Amino acid sequence: MPAPLAQPSTDHATAPAGRLPAALLMAGSCLPVLGAVLLAPVLPRMQDHFASVPGSAALVPIVLTIPALALALLAPFAGVIVDRLGRKRLLIAATALYAVFGTAPLWLDSLHHILISRILVGIAEAAIMTACTTLIGDYYSGKLRDRYLALQTMCASASATLFFVLGGALGAANWSAPFWLYAIGLLLAPVMARSLSTPLPADRGQQSDTQAVRRPFPVRRMAGICLLTLFGAVVFYAVPVEMAFLLDDLGITSTGAIAGVTAVASAATVLGSVIFTRLSPRLRHHLPAVFALCAAGFLLMGFADGLPLLVAGAVVNCIGTGMLLPSLVTRAMDRLEFADRGRGMGLWTAAFLSASSSAPSCSWPARPQQAPSRPPSLSSEWPPSLWPPHCCPPLAG
Repeated sequence: MPAPLAQPSTDHATAPAGRLPAALLMAGSCLPVLGAVLLAPVLPRMQDHFASVPGSAALVPIVLTIPALALALLAPFAGVIVDRLGRKRLLIAATALYAVFGTAPLWLDSLHHILISRILVGIAEAAIMTACTTLIGDYYSGKLRDRYLALQTMCASASATLFFVLGGALGAANWSAPFWLYAIGLLLAPVMARSLSTPLPADRGQQSDTQAVRRPFPVRRMAGICLLTLFGAVVFYAVPVEMAFLLDDLGITSTGAIAGVTAVASAATVLGSVIFTRLSPRLRHHLPAVFALCAAGFLLMGFADGLPLLVAGAVVNCIGTGMLLPSLVTRAMDRLEFADRGRGMGLWTAAFLSASSSAPSCSWPARPQQAPSRPPSLSSEWPPSLWPPHCCPPLAG
């Protein structure tokens, strides 16, 4: 018999008034996206700058991908710290450190030192992502919580395109110029300290904080949802990972056409998240229907003998994946009580981001005609957020 769901928090007294706190949590959720896409346009110039460094051909791309790898590996540990140290305190500290570590390459001349700073950025991102998602669960409940979790997906998708464009524009001046954007953390941290309240459990009058911490973590509850999330994330990543190769099979190699189709798929992901917020609670958490919609899109893409049917299948699939991400995260959130929420969200984040490397490997046998030159790596189209919906340009992960 499955374990009963934990009741969603109904403690609205700890939720800050106004929309600024929610906006700050959305902005914080976009910071890992900044690290994922910002440097992609300047990698060639960075490669030229460090051409004399032994192994730079391999090390420079890692500058882009290593923060997301650190995020995926360290999110569970960040969740433990969130529950022990406190959500707000850790979020503020991590946001400030994100700015310090993120701008460090502006002052560093060594490629190896820059790599170390990027690992530290990933550690800060793990704390930020876990704390932001946990605070959404703490502050809000029911339909409003579901709406903000879906909005988190949409904001991350939209910000990916914006950061990619900004990175390219700043990179036109100098390969290191995009690193200045990390300083936004120094602007957000003091506003977070002033505007976010410290959340308290709804049953704080019935049990002490010590008792809440000592209560066993619901391992069985989270194991199932994390396994489901891992499978769902592979479905989620399939289209952004494979689209360029599917277009190539149709004889379409223009980068403009590939970018256009990817943009349409990204818009469909956002549309799916919007649809999720408009559904009734019963339909919103009906995962079999969501997976069936994704499967229908895959079938259309599989039978596609031309661009229109391929795009139609991608749109259907991405509407489904746009609904899938908030559906999975809200399902996980509903299984967690206040004292477990940080650890639970850390595990969920790690499960989801693990698929950024497994999705290319899972789809590899489906294309035996593909030359073995394609390296399935963590840099293959990591979606934003967390987060992270598979928006537009390939996101490091």
